[in-house]
Amino acid sequence: MVCSALRRVAHMHVYLVRKASSVSKGHHHHQALGSRPAASEFAARRAPGSVVELLGKSYPQDNYSNLSQKVLSRVGRNLHNQQHHPLWLIKERVKEHFYKQYVGRFGTPMFSVYDDLSPVVTTWQNFDSLLIPPDHPSRKKGDNYYLNGNHMLRAHTSAHQWDLLHAGLDAFLVVGDVYRRDQIDFQHYPVFHQLEGVRLFSKHEVCVRKIHGNDKHQDQNTDYLVGEEKLFAGIKDGESLQLFEQSSRSAYKQETHTMEATKLIEFDLKQTLIRLVTHIFGDELDIRWVDCYFPFTHPSYEMEINFHGEWLEVLGCGVMEQQLVNSAGAQDRIGWAFGLGLERLAMILYDIPDIRLFWSEDERFLKQFRVSDINQKVKFQPLSKYPAVINDISFWLPSENYTENDFYDLVRTVGGDLVEKVDLIDKFEHPKTFHLSKPQDVAASFLDDVRTHKTSHCYRITYRHMERTLSQREVGHIHQAVQEAAVQLLGVEGRF
Repeated sequence: MVCSALRRVAHMHVYLVRKASSVSKGHHHHQALGSRPAASEFAARRAPGSVVELLGKSYPQDNYSNLSQKVLSRVGRNLHNQQHHPLWLIKERVKEHFYKQYVGRFGTPMFSVYDDLSPVVTTWQNFDSLLIPPDHPSRKKGDNYYLNGNHMLRAHTSAHQWDLLHAGLDAFLVVGDVYRRDQIDFQHYPVFHQLEGVRLFSKHEVCVRKIHGNDKHQDQNTDYLVGEEKLFAGIKDGESLQLFEQSSRSAYKQETHTMEATKLIEFDLKQTLIRLVTHIFGDELDIRWVDCYFPFTHPSYEMEINFHGEWLEVLGCGVMEQQLVNSAGAQDRIGWAFGLGLERLAMILYDIPDIRLFWSEDERFLKQFRVSDINQKVKFQPLSKYPAVINDISFWLPSENYTENDFYDLVRTVGGDLVEKVDLIDKFEHPKTFHLSKPQDVAASFLDDVRTHKTSHCYRITYRHMERTLSQREVGHIHQAVQEAAVQLLGVEGRF
């Protein structure tokens, strides 16, 4: 197995270059094929000393490297900074809201905005700075894009939290492209865009008043502390209230936070986000909060909105882990953080049905968002939906080192944006059977069965061009390239 894997490593680069070239020559309309390997476990490895050039810097390759040409081609596109792009419109609406609603003592915006930070970060920034444990599943190669063992394409804009806090900032928004290996469907793409918000408070920076819960988005009969301008000032005995204490962690607070401070931060966070989403979607909006878990906030929540009768998760948030805040040098402060996906908001707000459309350069799509006012109502008028071409692929899995995300990334690399969806429609476990009577024969049969025991996957790949009709013949060549690449690069045994 090791020898065969090494042979695949040695030949994979030449194979995919040749395969991509042959498919491209045969179908000049299909321009989504890369000239480098797919991002399977083996495909991104290079000879010792090889490097990848990205954004003007060189990164040496190692066994962690798993970037595909398809993903590399998206780095630097920065859709969120392209004027009149729907993601730019969402970003600008959020910026405008925060600039107008939150003003410092000198009339300047309280929140600073960073929308051009490099997507290349260290693994420490992406994981360790956010208290993500070394064995946490979110670190897996199968879920991330690594340049090497030390550098990666950020999986979330939270990767910049620690650095900005350490620089002394206490209220900021970060917007950028993020990268994750994932399934293939109309809601998932290996590159998407996030907007992150962080705000810290000291004891004297927010005033509070205790009220009874009377907001339709909050639980009834509950006391809350409402943040406005000065913490614990303006209320009776406010100076005796504290941010910190040493106690035990519970579902409602961290061990270092007082209950009063936690409730204050929680309420300020939720009210901030309620104002934001009602600014974007309008006042007639049903909202609910769902308890959840993030390694870098506690307590943590997801906001869901009821849109056309369906509850949709639109963002995650929570009270920042004090250990993170302390390590960045803000020991006297307590804060909240949230993160939302720009594509998710844009798909809901503008009724965009497929995430691939955000990467379209079709003028029929782009011109719909060239508006004079960023708050102007826009409803996407669908382009003609061309028919899908569906092909199945079945294969026996290798005995080890296979993940579904490896296959999805390979399909993305070979098929590009012609691939609308990939569904795992069948799994088959080869049955174990024994028909021998002698003990030694049964033992030998068992060992042989262990060696030959197989699992089969069958995937249904839906191909659809966003701008024209695909022929079965054209798709057939692409699908054959997927089959051959899966055998060569993932070590599967084809059933086609």
